[in-house]
Amino acid sequence: MLKNTYEGQDCNVARSLEVIGERWTLLIARSAFLGIKRFDGFLSNLGIARNVLANRLGRLVEHGLMEKVLYQEKPVRYEYVLTPKGRDLAKPVIALMQWGDRNLHLAGGPPRTAEHLGCDGSVHAQLRCTDCDREVHTDEVAVRRTR
Repeated sequence: MLKNTYEGQDCNVARSLEVIGERWTLLIARSAFLGIKRFDGFLSNLGIARNVLANRLGRLVEHGLMEKVLYQEKPVRYEYVLTPKGRDLAKPVIALMQWGDRNLHLAGGPPRTAEHLGCDGSVHAQLRCTDCDREVHTDEVAVRRTR
């Protein structure tokens, strides 16, 4: 993980990576998008150590990306449900998935696709201009300081 100090850095990428930059965190989010909610489900889906999973789920709850919801009282059991803030990770997760599809080819093609539940159409992460509403290619983007 990055240091928690940002001397000389005024960067939301660095700040975001403090929350989601560790690889297991994004894989937990991906698993949640696949419908996994329970600790044992994450454990078997990811092949992650119990203590690492508990730590990462705790951080996701602490940062408001997941909510720990009681689903059984005896014995006490919880589900981990994405919050609106956590569901907003769908955009970068889909963008990473599509980047991998384009640049890290697998024999047999991509293992998953993102589909619109309303019509089963393909969902793609894209850059779009807020003024002209046109899709923008990466060559047409400049990142500039705002302050």
